[in-house]
Amino acid sequence: MSKEQLRDKFYTLSEEEVLSKLEATPQGLTSAQAQERLAAYGRNELQEDEKRTVFQKFLDQFKDLMIIILLAAAGLSVLTEGVHGLTDAIIILLVVVLNAAFGVYQEGQAEAAIDALKSMSSPSARVLRDGHAKEIDSKELVPGDIVMLEAGDVVPADMRLLEANSLKIEESALTGESVPVDKDLSVELTEDAGIGDRLNMGYQNSNVTYGRGLGVVTNTGMFTEVGHIANMLANADESDTPLKQNLNQLSKVLTYAVLVIAAITFVVSVFVRGEAPLKSLMTAVALAVAAIPEGLPAVVTIVLSMGTQVLAKRNSIIRKLPAVETLGSTEIIASDKTGTLTMNKMTVEKIYQNGTMADAAEPISHDSKTLRVMNFANDTKFDQEGKLIGDPTETALVQFGWDKDFDVRSALKAEPRVAEIPFDSDRKLMSTLHQEADGRIFVAVKGAPDQLLKRITQIDVDGQVRPITDADREDILATNKSLAKQALRVLMMAYKYDSAVPIELTSEVVENDLIFAGLVGMIDPERPEAAEAVRVAKEAGIRPIMITGDHQDTAEAIAKRLGIIDPNDTENHVFTGAELNELTDEEFQKVFKQYSVYARVSPEHKVRIVKAWQNEGKVVAMTGDGVNDAPSLKTADIGIGMGITGTEVSKGASDMVLADDNFATIIVAVEEGRKVFSNIQKTVQYLLSANTAEVLCIFLATLFGWDVLEPVHLLWINLVTDTLPAIALGMEPTEPGVMKHKPRGRNSSFFSGGVLGAIAYQGIFQAALVLGVYAYAIANPVHSTYSEIHADALTMAYATLGLIQLVHAFNVKSVYQSVFTVGPFKNKTFNWAIIGSLLLLIVTLTVPFLEEVFHVTHLDLSQWFVVVAGSFAMFALVEIVKFIQRILGQDKKAI
Repeated sequence: MSKEQLRDKFYTLSEEEVLSKLEATPQGLTSAQAQERLAAYGRNELQEDEKRTVFQKFLDQFKDLMIIILLAAAGLSVLTEGVHGLTDAIIILLVVVLNAAFGVYQEGQAEAAIDALKSMSSPSARVLRDGHAKEIDSKELVPGDIVMLEAGDVVPADMRLLEANSLKIEESALTGESVPVDKDLSVELTEDAGIGDRLNMGYQNSNVTYGRGLGVVTNTGMFTEVGHIANMLANADESDTPLKQNLNQLSKVLTYAVLVIAAITFVVSVFVRGEAPLKSLMTAVALAVAAIPEGLPAVVTIVLSMGTQVLAKRNSIIRKLPAVETLGSTEIIASDKTGTLTMNKMTVEKIYQNGTMADAAEPISHDSKTLRVMNFANDTKFDQEGKLIGDPTETALVQFGWDKDFDVRSALKAEPRVAEIPFDSDRKLMSTLHQEADGRIFVAVKGAPDQLLKRITQIDVDGQVRPITDADREDILATNKSLAKQALRVLMMAYKYDSAVPIELTSEVVENDLIFAGLVGMIDPERPEAAEAVRVAKEAGIRPIMITGDHQDTAEAIAKRLGIIDPNDTENHVFTGAELNELTDEEFQKVFKQYSVYARVSPEHKVRIVKAWQNEGKVVAMTGDGVNDAPSLKTADIGIGMGITGTEVSKGASDMVLADDNFATIIVAVEEGRKVFSNIQKTVQYLLSANTAEVLCIFLATLFGWDVLEPVHLLWINLVTDTLPAIALGMEPTEPGVMKHKPRGRNSSFFSGGVLGAIAYQGIFQAALVLGVYAYAIANPVHSTYSEIHADALTMAYATLGLIQLVHAFNVKSVYQSVFTVGPFKNKTFNWAIIGSLLLLIVTLTVPFLEEVFHVTHLDLSQWFVVVAGSFAMFALVEIVKFIQRILGQDKKAI
């Protein structure tokens, strides 16, 4: 037997052929055979990628173009400006190192959070070895091992089933199907049968919920279906986040701007003003360094980190920092159904008895035969904490009775079970017999309506039993069909009374001449808050779509109940995996937009669907919990894993993990993401408009032959005004109506939404006001000597530039709205940042021993009045411009 044989489609082969291919016997392997195969095939575990060291993570933070530009600027500063340049370089390096440290810290925190969520331990397995049953570590399993399964077990490897006694396996991690699968060894399957249809197979990491089974291991480790998906992950495309794209774009713009500014300044200094080439080069470099917002990377990291803390408190754990912002640009949310949009818990929804339909919320009599049968013909157990254990369908029936104050435990004490005929997949029925106080035997039967109705001869209507008529049967069948159309799983309840326990406990004796009691319709219901979350998503311009491995009818029904599909829409908006198989990528690209629900899909299908939307330029978020979701989670712009039901593989492929597995939490995260981008955009606007003003001041002063600002002035202003206020702007509260705007999309940038124009005109205004104050000081001196006049003018220009940037920080709270509309003092952190920065600025202007260090003089009240008036003029001018823009409707066009 070679490894190649492990790729055979064992579900198409007979039991004899499977055992022959695997060189195995029903008695199991010997220990010697097992050891040989373990050496040949390796341990039954997934291969893990080698974890990066802290140093490697730290180095990765320096690969960003913006960081490279900053490091280059630091080097040039040292080469051209000596001591002043060294100080500037140290500040830049400090910012860069802090930025890298934040990135490493956040990545480590996210990994620790994910590790805390991963509580899955490798299960043991019961196997036949050397002809005896023994328990081994599942990692020691090899192809050919015979494994015994029973309710509560985790299937330890892929296997072809040899026995299936009422065996049900929950395979939602692989298929997305919320209901456990009834295993059937009699089926004949073709090679193209999907995983959910392979009723004679058991797959690694699925859960046995009912019955017993025996299987021969066909694949282990990376050869299992889970391993196949892990291999797909290694080849999945991982797209850049919109934030990374925006930062790269900003870096390119700044690079070109810096080169152009430096070149023009050098040419003007040398050829127009006749300055020495070396001095002109130093001026050009200083100007270029002034144009770079060295605090931006740190501010972006801090804002994103704060976003992760907010989201963590709201059940969203961020694994990668840029994911916070990516959420805000999301245009498509492709969601799995089970557990995310639904409760992942079967629930009774409809009861049909006495010829009428009732909702589960309505009261029901404890004497109802329907209620008694659903609780009696049931193998649900209670654990020590009182929680229900067993098949999800059966626990749903008991939970319904419990909610109606029907205590099945007390009922069974009064009417104990004395015999039973267990469920099996052939007859699709289960019966239990109970001893009543009067000596009679109550026979409770539940099962598939099409099978059970054949065995019914009477009907119970309001406690009166009469022969069942053809009209009764037609009514029952019509009701069953109506419930099935609503994607409800329907079970029929019937009963009868016997004088004693039959001598022959056979289906023919016990399960005949029954009395119809009622029908019970169950479903994995949508989460209560999911429909509202879908509505909010649509209002925010986000299209929710459902991608599930579940059946088409179930997916469509839930989608209509949630509003993903309009219930009144007669067009077909559901596409199946089988239909997708018939189309090429090019053909699918032409039609995919019309579908909002994809059912019965495979991992490959999910990746194709995500890529189709990405090819349209859309930002796609994908949710998932199973290993089958992992490749698409990695391919999506933001992969969202489930913290409760999610598998280790799906969490590892995700950018974000929902601690509560709730779709509504995604919408909360989207709102936070939009706020984060908006605040980063405000920071960019603030920093670049300030830097534009500084560059224009020095550039125009160079043309005019003025010495407006000293290098130390620029250094201190950048340190004081570009840090605290910029960081505080990242903490601005969410602007009203943020979830009523359309997503900005992949093609937007930090300069979109009117920000580029705002940077330009606000930078020009600041430069004009600073140069105006300088010119006023020269023209209206309070001293007689030129050196004193120039010193005053220099001081007033420095004071105005510093103060004007602090005043301007209020302007950028909104691109178009008045600061009084958004609230000038709502952000307490911002208020303290402005006060702190103002004090640091004033200290340099008022403390005597600092006057020489900062090249400033003592200003009188009239000069301070000019400085303050010039600074606050900036606030008034921007408010006027915003007012005009709102009148012209530019604020509406930018949304």
